[in-house]
Amino acid sequence: MSFFISNAYAQSTTDVLGSTGFLGQYGFLILMFVAMYFLMIRPQQKRAKEQKAMMEALTKGAEVVTAGGVLGKIIKISDAYVTLEISSGAELVVQKNSITTVLPNGTLKSL
Repeated sequence: MSFFISNAYAQSTTDVLGSTGFLGQYGFLILMFVAMYFLMIRPQQKRAKEQKAMMEALTKGAEVVTAGGVLGKIIKISDAYVTLEISSGAELVVQKNSITTVLPNGTLKSL
């Protein structure tokens, strides 16, 4: 009748790698957070900082590209909005944060 009862063995207090300390238990989690910081969070913060610096450096007469792909020259700047001249006499008012790129001066003349 002993084939119905399985043998009971004592369980070890160490895991497979033999480490039971804080780093052994949470080391992988800490390593993943550090990797996420350097691969995702830090580049995004750097990009946001560059975008903010670009917004502050916008001046009248600068040639820009909006998020929708519209190219124009800035003719008026307020706190939240920018007025672009997209062709002679045609003006477009866009939000300031929709500007994605500042083009070198003279770019629109060559198009």
